Amino acid sequence: MKNKVQLIGNLGKDPELKNLPNGQALLRLNLATNERYKGADGEWKDNTQWHPVVIWGKQAEKLATQVSKGSGLVVEGRLVQRTYESKEGERRYSTEVVVNEYQLLGKRSED
Repeated sequence: MKNKVQLIGNLGKDPELKNLPNGQALLRLNLATNERYKGADGEWKDNTQWHPVVIWGKQAEKLATQVSKGSGLVVEGRLVQRTYESKEGERRYSTEVVVNEYQLLGKRSED
């Protein structure tokens, strides 16, 4: 069994690059994927899903200079679940895609 995911989508906002105290670069992206289908009423409908994506190290630094809001991107990586504590002391859970490889696509055209 292997934990592997591939997504093709567009960035919903500009990427956020952070340099951690240990010197490691971390890039956070929100990637939107869209599925188009015909509903029971015969009308076309769009189903947009948002995916939190993280990239580490030199790859993060490079990709941060290559993309912005609207950029098309193919990412391949693995799903990682993490637990953290909110400012209010509540336990929260998050699932993210940690990228191994990516490929740039063009910007999304305006409809």
